[in-house]
Amino acid sequence: MLFSLGQIVMTRGIADLVAVGKVDVLPLVSRHATGDWGELDAQDKQLNDDAVTSGGRIFSCYCQSLEVGKVWIITEWDRSYTTVLLPDEY
Repeated sequence: MLFSLGQIVMTRGIADLVAVGKVDVLPLVSRHATGDWGELDAQDKQLNDDAVTSGGRIFSCYCQSLEVGKVWIITEWDRSYTTVLLPDEY
């Protein structure tokens, strides 16, 4: 892990998808924690790389199936929480 995740939480939308087996959050959180930012452009990836050392907010985006769409993961600047959510729940 590159940084502390704090408490890991998920939104209702993600929880519903997990409950029916459409999303597995553990591999996504693992990717996030190890610096695989997913489907971000080079500038956003660099912002995350900088935030790992400076304490800024860290954001990842992972494309899932056509049915699910994208899953976002956000770790707060103070590393108190990491939230797994759908873009429309932001």
